[in-house]
Amino acid sequence: MFTPIGQAAISAGCVLFVLFLNLLTVRLFGEIEFWFALIKILAIIGLIGVGGYMIFSHFQAPHGAVASLSNVWSHGGMFPKGLDGFLAGFQIAVFAFVGVELIGTTAAETKDPHKNLPKAINAIPIRIILFYVLALLVVMSVTPWNIIRADKSPFVELFLNAGIVTSAIIMNLVVLSSVMSSMNSGVFSTSRMLFGLSKDGQAPNAFGRLSKSAVPANGLIFSCVFIMGGAVLQYFVPNTLEAFTLASSLCVILFISVWSLIMVCYLRYRKLRPELHAQSKFKMPGGVFMSYMVIAFLLFALVILALEPDTLKALYVSPLWVVILAVTYQLMYKPRMKKLGRELTQ
Repeated sequence: MFTPIGQAAISAGCVLFVLFLNLLTVRLFGEIEFWFALIKILAIIGLIGVGGYMIFSHFQAPHGAVASLSNVWSHGGMFPKGLDGFLAGFQIAVFAFVGVELIGTTAAETKDPHKNLPKAINAIPIRIILFYVLALLVVMSVTPWNIIRADKSPFVELFLNAGIVTSAIIMNLVVLSSVMSSMNSGVFSTSRMLFGLSKDGQAPNAFGRLSKSAVPANGLIFSCVFIMGGAVLQYFVPNTLEAFTLASSLCVILFISVWSLIMVCYLRYRKLRPELHAQSKFKMPGGVFMSYMVIAFLLFALVILALEPDTLKALYVSPLWVVILAVTYQLMYKPRMKKLGRELTQ
């Protein structure tokens, strides 16, 4: 086991590594994501393959449980903890979709967005079913839910139960690469958002400058400084499970805000620029109605976070983000808009 300082140092090292790679070139981001994605896909396919063999051969794990599809609905039924248990799972389920909005963010740097974006968006449901739902089905079939340990990776445990020790070590590396991939995507998206905001006069000019490698270096560094907060949290909250719950819950709350703003902006776009929306070749089904449905669901998910003590802590802290946004607006954006207005009237 690592000490709190050791855990924080590893987290900080990962952040610096991702920063270094992103500072080199824009193209490297795509290359890194390709290999990270390939590693994850191969690992999940391997897990589904090994788990599927264990299920159909009725493999008996060291803990005594026999692998079977019936483990999914046995041991108390589909909802053994009742409605409260089902709702408690919303936090981690929503967290699993953090970053899906990156498809829209990368539109500006996509070679053929009219062709590639629809293809990427339409592939999301299929990938969720194959690599998320099917993987969970296999894990729960091999190991009943009441035996799965909360402080251990169920993917690693599956390989350990199968007696494949080396594969379990590799799976830990895969989990680490998945975390690095998530951080890499986050750094990419936030730096580009800061770059765009700067060009629109809504962020400091420093974020709108490109380095010699044609990357928004200032935005990358700024993003990584805040990600370092995870390393600080790891030091002050050495319990990994508690730290992860707090951090993931806070991310869920912030991204619920982001997704809600995206829906509000879409509604405003439909109202102010209907002619541009009419020209779009790839429209959201349901349009305005679905936007309100999504907002209602996001508010529902936000209320659910208040039901559990662990997630409620993050809910208490989240208003600080709104305060920061309000102060930033008053100190930076509003004066810029007033100055721009005066220049236009002269």
